[in-house]
Amino acid sequence: MEEVTDYLDKLFPNPRCELNYTKDYELLIAVMLSAQTTDKRVNMVTSVLFKKYDTLEKLSKADINDVIEIIRPIGTFNKKASNVIEIAKDLLENKGGIVPNDREYLESLNGVGRKTTNVVLSNLYNAPLIAVDTHVSRVSKRLGIAKCGDDVLVIEKKLNKKFPKDKLSRLHHQLVLFGRYYCKAKNPLCDSCEIKNICKKEKVKI
Repeated sequence: MEEVTDYLDKLFPNPRCELNYTKDYELLIAVMLSAQTTDKRVNMVTSVLFKKYDTLEKLSKADINDVIEIIRPIGTFNKKASNVIEIAKDLLENKGGIVPNDREYLESLNGVGRKTTNVVLSNLYNAPLIAVDTHVSRVSKRLGIAKCGDDVLVIEKKLNKKFPKDKLSRLHHQLVLFGRYYCKAKNPLCDSCEIKNICKKEKVKI
């Protein structure tokens, strides 16, 4: 897989999360909000949300109807608005307002699952983790790392086996960006791709 990492390093020498945040809890909430929507839309609503409620305390006491109106553009806004407030309350009551390096705790929060936890721990604590979203899943299958029927946990385990542990956090960002801008679901940029020789796109139904 050195061919893959070399190419991704060439395309994305300084990969980073495209969600905007300045505080640890802002990242956690932004990632939770990003389910079934785009980072661009999440950044649009969080720029308003985090400016109006600029502390965890204010967020924990926010009017849910106001939060709903702010995040309405991202969809499933009723549940997500409730999650925002409950996460803020839980962090204040149980963790002193700090997002901890604690998988079990994070996955116990409303709206937070394994993928969100992996993203948060990778970005905040540089944990060697890969979060499998639609982009990572698609790219992994096209590159033959995973099979068409593999679920996200199986894909994550296969990626962990294929790549060095110290590269996983960086690789996560690179795979997301590669899937988002190059190896797209529709109209992927195959002609210019330098690893198309190992691609199994024609065998993968996305």
